[in-house]
Amino acid sequence: MGTMDGKVALVTGASRGIGAAIAERFAREGASVAVSARTVEEGDHPLPGSINATVAGISESGGSAIAVAADLGKQEDRARLIEEVTRQLGPIDILVNNAAITYFEPVESFDEHHWRLMFEVQVRAPFELTQAVLPGMRERGSGWICNISSGAGRHPQGPPYMGGGGGTVYGMCKAALERFTTGLASEVFRDGIAVNVVSPSGLVLTPGVIHHKLHERTPEDRHEPVSYMAEAAHALCTGDPATVTGMVTYAKPCLEQLGVPLPE
Repeated sequence: MGTMDGKVALVTGASRGIGAAIAERFAREGASVAVSARTVEEGDHPLPGSINATVAGISESGGSAIAVAADLGKQEDRARLIEEVTRQLGPIDILVNNAAITYFEPVESFDEHHWRLMFEVQVRAPFELTQAVLPGMRERGSGWICNISSGAGRHPQGPPYMGGGGGTVYGMCKAALERFTTGLASEVFRDGIAVNVVSPSGLVLTPGVIHHKLHERTPEDRHEPVSYMAEAAHALCTGDPATVTGMVTYAKPCLEQLGVPLPE
């Protein structure tokens, strides 16, 4: 018996990296997983990975998954995503808001289209997807929502400052997502719905991280396996909503706090 048997989970941004690892972890525990992203097939995007590849890996391991393409920068795609997952798998029990699009530019010259797109994907999309799944979760008296954030949501330390590297808007998005998490957790606490947010406690070497060359300015002893994030998401999405909710946490401390062994 898996810890997620009979559950339907939707993981956004699951064509590669953290999202793909979370989807694979959930499927191993028996969840029927819907993976979503814009990249359907290998080669559709400059970075490696696709939702069809994620589903193929899950299926080869004996899990159950479907791929639903969606551009979360578009409101119509957000609505269609929920409708399609519900049609194919049933009501959504677990929502993981992981999708992100990021541009690193200084505030003075930040492109307006980039700014709007980042907030659409990283703030408005999690908000609207959550709005869509909440009624069903309330009706069933249970549900789990896990938002994926970043240490960029924390305030820079200084003065003196080391320079932001163009990450101010990214940090704004993540700070908004974290405040949304805690506020929603308080709203739905009596409905048996857990809402948490987790960030890597180190640098996860995802294709996006390598593309932005973030690893080049981060010491190797601060790198972290993607399995830590997958395990933390699993712990948060199987925890008791009466106690494991409203957490703004990081992968390794989250696992330690919940008494979960670090994965190999």
